[in-house]
Amino acid sequence: MQISRYLDDEQATVALGEELGTRCRSARAGKALVVFMQGDLGAGKTTMTRGILRAFGHQGAVKSPTYTLVEPYDFNGTQVYHFDLYRLGDPEELEYMGIRDYFDDGNLCIVEWPNRGEGVLPQADLELTLSVEAPGRRAQLTAHSEAGQAALQGMS
Repeated sequence: MQISRYLDDEQATVALGEELGTRCRSARAGKALVVFMQGDLGAGKTTMTRGILRAFGHQGAVKSPTYTLVEPYDFNGTQVYHFDLYRLGDPEELEYMGIRDYFDDGNLCIVEWPNRGEGVLPQADLELTLSVEAPGRRAQLTAHSEAGQAALQGMS
């Protein structure tokens, strides 16, 4: 299943993130849900993540964890992990940080620059590709699992 949506501005990007976050909350069904975010620098990956986190109740700023690699969020026992692998030198570095522990059942893992962790990361349930389409952005959502399809069900 694949969905494409044009986003006029930052507000539209956050709104799609909120919609996606709400859908991911129900699609997890006790299992980890993995979302890969693709796109050039400045395409809106962190802005989209802000919207996803708002669906879980987060109201503060969302920074890209470029130097820390992961930013954890706890929402009443639901764990959301925001990864930014842009500065990752080698996928094996993920093993040293205990990457597999983050993908426990019930967690939502959002991964920016997943190609940098290829071979170590699990397969994505959803892949979100953002591209600049002046004056806005184009969001392409692709489901790669039943949970991913459940998250996209009914979206247009």
